[in-house]
Amino acid sequence: MARGLFACFPKRSSSTSSLDINKTTTSHDNATADLTAEELRRGGPVMVELFSSQGCGTSPAAELLLSRVGRGDFNLEVPVILMAFHVDYWDYNGWKDPFGSSQWTVRQKEYVESLNLDTMFTPQVVIQGKFQCIGNDEDALISSIISASRYPSPAFQISLKGSLRTKVEGPGADIMVAICESGLVTDCRNGENKGRMLANDFVVRKLAKLCSVNAVPPKKTLTGTLDFSLWQGFNSAKCGLVLFVQQHGSRRIFGSQRIPLPANI
Repeated sequence: MARGLFACFPKRSSSTSSLDINKTTTSHDNATADLTAEELRRGGPVMVELFSSQGCGTSPAAELLLSRVGRGDFNLEVPVILMAFHVDYWDYNGWKDPFGSSQWTVRQKEYVESLNLDTMFTPQVVIQGKFQCIGNDEDALISSIISASRYPSPAFQISLKGSLRTKVEGPGADIMVAICESGLVTDCRNGENKGRMLANDFVVRKLAKLCSVNAVPPKKTLTGTLDFSLWQGFNSAKCGLVLFVQQHGSRRIFGSQRIPLPANI
């Protein structure tokens, strides 16, 4: 892809081990019976995706903002799920992001198309798959989180056997699972951020589709198994699973959930 398609926006305001995530079972009856009218009214978390790169000079400010949201600095009453996708199209600029992936670049490109944007840029934040803003624009990010539509979380637990809590209309959806890692620190020796120690949280290390659904009623039980190969230095205490439902075509998020990993992986 041509470099001219990308922009870096300034601030405005492997291991051979594997993880099998089909370990226990939960019936759909228990999952839906626990859902109260109040839970349906207020909905589940808002999913926030940051597209970032260690090769972008203004991405560290967006990474810091994401970390501040994650630790509760803004006292949001809205629960959030945070994910940082490190793209690879800045790797030509003197520093190869160790967490960058062409897979995340493709994901961002899909948002550019579904949101009818003219270009890809970093840092960019996408909220609930529906809205976007510059990743280090604090006011725009917070207001977008507060005003975003919310949906009940899928009733999946560690087993990843459960039921959706709301019907997904339209062309169907994918149930996606990611592993995110926090507490990462990189000594950046070149590029735009040369000489800086870069801290990264909620970095997406793995992402895969559990299954696809189409016009599935809320009480229908869904099951799936994924095997993720784990990277060198993997520490389950720093990681978590994120499960979310993403509609085909529009890319909108219809429910998400963060699941802590067991300590004995």
